[in-house]
Parts: sequence; structure tokens; C-alpha cells
Amino acid sequence: MLRIGITGGIGTGKSFVSKIFKSMGIPFYDADKEAKNIMSKSDIVRRGLINAFGAKSYNRDGALNRKWLADKVFKDPEKLQILNSIVHPVVIQNSKDWADKQRGAYSLKEAALLYESGSYKSLDYTILIAAPLDLRIKRVMKRDEISEEEVLDRMSKQMSEEEKEKYADFIIINDEIVPLLSQVLDIHHIFLKK
Repeated sequence: MLRIGITGGIGTGKSFVSKIFKSMGIPFYDADKEAKNIMSKSDIVRRGLINAFGAKSYNRDGALNRKWLADKVFKDPEKLQILNSIVHPVVIQNSKDWADKQRGAYSLKEAALLYESGSYKSLDYTILIAAPLDLRIKRVMKRDEISEEEVLDRMSKQMSEEEKEKYADFIIINDEIVPLLSQVLDIHHIFLKK
């Protein structure tokens, strides 16, 4: 079974494209969602976060203190790198274990930080979802109800689209002009043949 990664910058529509693949019955792993579960449930990650950031990483009831942790790491690139070094290896292993159990022609792993985390190295192919900058900004402003400046700040912390294109085996253009479904189906048929 082929292992395929799908990624894209904020506002490109990677989750929407992933839903199209899911609707065709392709086994699907949402790395960002699983990372949140792992941060809440994994003893290894819990110990790592408490050692790195202190007991306030978790609330008294044992739940991850998301807001506090986010405020602590997202303004400091070094702390964000520490957080990622604790969480990413566990998520990558979890996704490999999940993929081992799947059946069919291929499975799909969606991850915002597919290239940045290095998890693309354990995949057979990757798909990058791309969209024009102005459209991405509008989508995120509407979705998250934030200003253009806040969107641009978030984007500045991500790997550039140009850099991601160097790693991608396939690129799907999600610009609301080029038909999306035909691009997805073309790639789907390529994977079925392989």
C-alpha cells in the first residue's frame, strides 16, 4: 500500500481537498488532530512537556492547557522547536503504526507541517495544495475572524509555498478557477495504477 502525504500552507484548502479523498473511501490520518489527542493522552509527551515547560502545561484535571502552552511557544521559535521535538516523533510513529493497519491501494496522511517535521521522508509521495496568496488571506480572515495582519503573521511562521513546492511530487491548485475534482481524480487514478 502506498503512503501519501497531503499538505499546504494556511488557507490553501488542504482539509477540503482531503475530504474529497476521504469521500472516495481512502483511509485518512489527520496528523494535526492526532497530535492534539497525543498531547492529551500520551504519558511520554506529557512528561516531555512538563519537563520542558513546567507543570502549567496541564490543568489540574489533567487536560492539556492549550491556551497557556500556545501563548508560551508560538511567540518564541526556540520554544516552538522544543515543543515540536517532543510531539512530532510520537505523532510520526503513531501515523506509521496506523498506516501499517490500513488496506487498499493507498492511505493519506494530512499534516500542516509535513515537510517541516520530516515526516514526508517515510511517505511514498506527497501532494501540495496551493492557492494564490490573496485568496488564502481572504479564506483565513473569514474562517478565523482575524485581521489581514494576523493572517500574514501566521503565514510568516510557515515554510514558504515555493520551498514546499521543491518537496512536492504533485501539486493541486485550489484557486477556485481550475476544477478541483478533476485534479484530485487524476492523482487518485495515478495512485491506483501504482
